[in-house]
Amino acid sequence: MTSDPVALSRSGGIALLTLNRPAALNAMSEEMVAGFDRVLDELAADGTLRAAIVTGAGKAFSAGGDLREFGRKLEQDPQSLLATLAHNQGVLGKVERLPFPVIAAVNGVAVAGGLELILCCDVVLASEQAMIGDGHAKYAIVPAAGSSVRLFTKMPANRALHMLYSAELFPAARLQEWGLVNEVVAADRLLDRAREIAEQYCQQSPQVLKHMKALARAGVEARIEAGLQAELRAFEIHLGSRDLAEGLKAFREKRKPTY
Repeated sequence: MTSDPVALSRSGGIALLTLNRPAALNAMSEEMVAGFDRVLDELAADGTLRAAIVTGAGKAFSAGGDLREFGRKLEQDPQSLLATLAHNQGVLGKVERLPFPVIAAVNGVAVAGGLELILCCDVVLASEQAMIGDGHAKYAIVPAAGSSVRLFTKMPANRALHMLYSAELFPAARLQEWGLVNEVVAADRLLDRAREIAEQYCQQSPQVLKHMKALARAGVEARIEAGLQAELRAFEIHLGSRDLAEGLKAFREKRKPTY
């Protein structure tokens, strides 16, 4: 594994992207998002690829946005934070727009931004040890990378709302029942199984799969775009709230917030 925040390898027409900040539970720092952005542009321009797999290094898929960076930006320049969030939306949107299937191989905890990345993937495999949730409400953060929009395209509304409201982490088997996860596999089989499925996709016509993906997105694309803009507007309104300040302070102090 390289020291790059996003490691990339290719084999047999399949790209493997690995979020690579294991000591920080693959929290999405600005450096990681920038690296992810570059890798996605590289993959989109690579006409030899037929599928991609996204996973995390170490014991987590991704703990979401780096709240320490988040807090510093909020204190220094709230408008720059909004610009960063808009940029992050655009980067995750590139996952949806890749012209081939993208498989999330969720190896461990995936929360907030980690969940939002999963929601941009076409197919979701999860380790039997994986725990997945939204988590934004725990620290009084308005979602700003699509969970309040895309989650409702993946599961019934009452279950999606429970995920958002509770900020709870759910076992992968539960989320398979709810429709978010396609398949739950043993931890030591996760990447092998993801590659098996990717290889199956590679046997199909790449042009047909490209068209299928575009058609699947066409029905929800306008709704998602409108929802993402609404997230940013809601976040801007929420910027100066007492609850947000308390949530971030509680995160820094490693305690339960009081609202």
